[in-house]
Amino acid sequence: MKSKMLVAALAAAVLTGCATQTAVINGADGPVRKEEMQTFFVSGLGQTQTIDAAAVCGNADKVAKVERTFSPLNWLLGTLTMGIYTPLDAKVHCR
Repeated sequence: MKSKMLVAALAAAVLTGCATQTAVINGADGPVRKEEMQTFFVSGLGQTQTIDAAAVCGNADKVAKVERTFSPLNWLLGTLTMGIYTPLDAKVHCR
């Protein structure tokens, strides 16, 4: 009985542990030009990471969208380190 509850709790945590934030800039979806894992510590408390999307795409008019994703791998790394290391994935899409 305990193993079933543990499996159910783990499945619920894994399935609900993902999130994506998207900023659509020029309304078109383009190929991913840059993808990187950004490093945060202590759940990112008071920390910032930046990507110059205009420099990645060559011009601000060529930026299609910017995404920040909390993937299952990010969740696993954060869980294993008890929230000390909490990475996020960042993607820049260009037209």
